[in-house]
Amino acid sequence: MKKLALISVSDKSNLTKLSKGLADNDYEIVATGNTAKKIREAGVEVTEISDITGFPELFSGRVKTLHPKILGGILFRRENDSDKKEAEQNNIYPIDVVCVNLYPFIEVTKKENVDIDTAIENIDIGGPSLVRAAAKNFKYVSILTSPNQYDVFLDELSSGNISDKTRKNLAVDAFSHTAEYDTYIVNYLESKFEFEKKSLRINLPKTKTLRYGENPHQSAQVYGDFFSYFEILYGKELSYNNIFDLVSAVELVEDLGTNACTIIKHSNPAGAAIGIGSYDAYKKALRCDPVSAFGGIVAFTDVVDEEIANKLNEIFLEVISAPDYNDEALAILKKKKNRRLLKQIKPIGIEKFYLKSIPGGIIQQETDNLDIVEEKISFPTNKKPDVKELEDLYFAWKVAKHTKSNAIVFAKGKATLGVGAGQMSRLDSAKLAYMKAKEHGLDLNGSVAASDAFFPFADGLIEIINCGAVSVIQPGGSVRDQDVIDAANEHNISMVFTGIRHFKH
Repeated sequence: MKKLALISVSDKSNLTKLSKGLADNDYEIVATGNTAKKIREAGVEVTEISDITGFPELFSGRVKTLHPKILGGILFRRENDSDKKEAEQNNIYPIDVVCVNLYPFIEVTKKENVDIDTAIENIDIGGPSLVRAAAKNFKYVSILTSPNQYDVFLDELSSGNISDKTRKNLAVDAFSHTAEYDTYIVNYLESKFEFEKKSLRINLPKTKTLRYGENPHQSAQVYGDFFSYFEILYGKELSYNNIFDLVSAVELVEDLGTNACTIIKHSNPAGAAIGIGSYDAYKKALRCDPVSAFGGIVAFTDVVDEEIANKLNEIFLEVISAPDYNDEALAILKKKKNRRLLKQIKPIGIEKFYLKSIPGGIIQQETDNLDIVEEKISFPTNKKPDVKELEDLYFAWKVAKHTKSNAIVFAKGKATLGVGAGQMSRLDSAKLAYMKAKEHGLDLNGSVAASDAFFPFADGLIEIINCGAVSVIQPGGSVRDQDVIDAANEHNISMVFTGIRHFKH
């Protein structure tokens, strides 16, 4: 009985090599219109699918492969007597190799100004059916869904047989391929049909294998579309820790806005500031903790010029991210061999969902994109903050939002002076922030402070007051709020309640 291989691909990379390899191993190739044309041009004999089905391609190619002679050839069980008899009675020949990749829906919808009708025309119907049929019958059929699989497949085919292990691996890849494809379609159509999106459907392709994870003994991969947000201008590839800290840095500066800079170390701010320009912002951010800044990640919201570049070169920094750089700045920054320079292409703060792995699955939540809501703001103390204090309070509040809990942030002049992060008590965070400020010669007298959650007791607030803060911003909502308010009034400081908590674990 003749051996058949069905090919229908939108991505025609390495198609010639595959078709010649199949022909050399005595396969008769069956293909759809444009695929058949490409194979024929390569000098390989090919049978049009319409010659098998007895039907032409219909409705501008919308219907061409959905036919019993095609799906039957893929699905019938070769060792089942009843299946073999039915196949023989209906002139159905076994199709042992199926090579299908789908209409480029994902690529088309990423283009600018694509209308919904064009997108829908690029939803593949027959392709997923062929892929799933072949994957289901992996005991007898090899399913290829990517040009990256061709070389290994042909090497094994030339050895005389495709192993059971290989067919199983190809089947798993195939189901993953169609799942990813359908998930993308659902997410796209939900956005276009303006449905309220309650959760994120997840099936992401692996896009990169990293050198290692948090530590050298841990493997790591990147899934999804992360690298569409940044262009790597210079330096070796990003590490797992680089990526994690980079996201923290960019999320914070995007929240701070124009002329902002942040320096991140182990996902916490070593410094953050808003300046009269990027250079001023960097100097103010660096002043907060220049020791921890060494080996850190720096992000800007504005263009980096040669003045900033010379300042950045004074210490070792792992990664620098900015929306752009002038030519002189790039030349200066490239003098440091072990640094990565990234150009941010689009905002990352638009992501709606945040995921973490847990045993057996994932835990999902909406991203913490909530800012201060004026209706929830209250001023419970006798003394009220003045305009400059209020600006600093709002600044410190945003930094605290991006700092690991328990978080205490001291600030003045829209710049951090001390950051206490990730402590088991709010009191310890305040002490740590004061210690760091004192270590670097920064005076907290006249500063403001932000706490990411309410004070369960007045002792935390009193510690902050003793450090020199004259105004505090916090969510409020504790059963002991009045004790805290009384302590603030007793020490003649102002306090703001936001009505919003910003835990970050």
